Amino acid sequence: MNVQVVNSATASAERFGEPPQVMPASPPGLSGMTALVFAIACGLSVANVYFAHPLLDAMAHDFAIAPASVGIVVTVTQIGYALGLFFIVPLGDLFDRRELIAGQAVLSAVALIAVGVAPNAAMLLASLAIVGLLAVVVQVLVAYAADLAVPAERGRAVGTVTSGVILGILLARFVAGVVADFAGWRWVYLVSAALTLIMAAVLYLILPRHEAERPRTSYPRLLGSVVLLFVQEPLLRVRAVLAMLIFASFNVLWAPLVLPLSTAPFSLSHTEIGLFGLAGVAGALGARWTGGLVDRGRGQLVTGLSLLLMIAAWLPIAFMDQSLWLLVAGILMLDLAIQAVHVTNQSLIFARRPDARSRLVGGYMIFYSLGSALGSIASTMIYGAMGWSGVCMLGAGIGLLALLVWALTLRVGQ
Repeated sequence: MNVQVVNSATASAERFGEPPQVMPASPPGLSGMTALVFAIACGLSVANVYFAHPLLDAMAHDFAIAPASVGIVVTVTQIGYALGLFFIVPLGDLFDRRELIAGQAVLSAVALIAVGVAPNAAMLLASLAIVGLLAVVVQVLVAYAADLAVPAERGRAVGTVTSGVILGILLARFVAGVVADFAGWRWVYLVSAALTLIMAAVLYLILPRHEAERPRTSYPRLLGSVVLLFVQEPLLRVRAVLAMLIFASFNVLWAPLVLPLSTAPFSLSHTEIGLFGLAGVAGALGARWTGGLVDRGRGQLVTGLSLLLMIAAWLPIAFMDQSLWLLVAGILMLDLAIQAVHVTNQSLIFARRPDARSRLVGGYMIFYSLGSALGSIASTMIYGAMGWSGVCMLGAGIGLLALLVWALTLRVGQ
């Protein structure tokens, strides 16, 4: 990029009140081993947000929360996550990310310990909100990976690291179920606290000690620039709405799933329920190719086909009472589709504004978190009123809405 283009971009940013753009230097590339470490760190961090899903019945029992209202446990965590996306993630465009990432991980461990020893529902919900607030270290890592990758491989790098995020979400259910069956649900969070401290140390050692020059601006101005990105970038608006809808559908499945599976006629244990997360892992891994297709300009095609698959997934899920293998098939389809759209979304928006990747992913993921929160509370309420068929109709309806949004915004450039 020549000096004239950089000066033009800086002038545009200043006109909109955005922090002056400091274009990143040529990226050194992201090695396979570093990408793997990033993926593992992302998986562990995001798992802290989703451990509660297979534990909702146990938490409801311990704290006398009504089954129809227990979705609030997931919702407060997602609200905390949304707040962190706005107030914390943009700091990755301003401060040293090595210290920011390690510091968040240490504080996350403290919050996880508070969840594990919570004496009442109020303490539980407050601690889970803080866990969600700090778990946004994931998005700082994803943006960092995009910065380190060379442009021709950025989509693939984002796909690899994001796969760690989805695997963490899904494996969280299996791990939480196993630990809860052997030691109780509280130990899920205490063990995670120890692992999170180890992760903080590893990341502090391997992350680059020096970064490119950061823009000098105030914190309020930095936050305001996140809002301005939505004004300036139509692609960000479209992809953020799609994120809200696909992750609402995701949580419509996973938030209430423990409720029918833990009662007759299934009466499955936490470990057995957690095994269904392994089907989602297979689906998520199947979407790793998405980033490569986006690199070749096929982002819109991937999005449309994936949304169709997401809608179709609710048919076998609706008939899980006939065979749990139908549930497995539906989970594979749903998680493959959601991961494919998610990777496509991030790859496209990262390419649009290299100077603002932390703010872009922070703004984008706010909608992801809102969708997750709304999907969780709506699905448990619908389950209480209409049963599993109502949950499936809700999930399919959200998928149809997402497909309509995509079809109406095809002209928004990639």
